[in-house]
Amino acid sequence: MKVDLFFSRDISEPHAEIHTNELTDNIHQAIALLEDDSKMDMLAVKKGKDISFLDFDEIFMIRVEDKQVIVYTQEDKYSIKKALYQVEESLNPSFVRISKTTIVNIKKIDRVAPSLRGMMFIMLKNGLKDNISRKYLPEFKKALDL
Repeated sequence: MKVDLFFSRDISEPHAEIHTNELTDNIHQAIALLEDDSKMDMLAVKKGKDISFLDFDEIFMIRVEDKQVIVYTQEDKYSIKKALYQVEESLNPSFVRISKTTIVNIKKIDRVAPSLRGMMFIMLKNGLKDNISRKYLPEFKKALDL
C-alpha cells in the first residue's frame, strides 16, 4: 500500500483520503484508527506487504538500521516509512531517545549498566541491547526520575 502525506497550513482540520480498488481488513483498520482519537496510542507499521497497528505497549525499541526505521516488539520487527523524529513526535512519555538512532520504551527495560567512554548500556526484556550515548543520558535519567 502506498501512503502519501501532505502538509498544508490552509486546512482547519486534518483529513485523510484512501484510494483503493478493494476494501480489505487493513483498510477497515486504518479507517477505524483514523476516526477514533482514543486509538492514538498505536503505530501503523509494515511487515512485507502487510500493514499492522501496534499498541505502544507492544513496542520495545525503534531504531534506524541501514537508513530504514525498524520497530521491534517482543518477537517481531517491522518497518515504518516515517523518519525517526516523526515517529518520536507521535509517541507517549513512555518512550525516550537514547541515541541519535534509537528510541526505547522505558517500560521494557530489563537493566541499565555502565559501558565504555561514559556511556551506559541498556538491555530490554526481549534481549535487545544498545548503548545510551552521553548526549542523551541526562534526558534518559530524567525520564526514569533518577
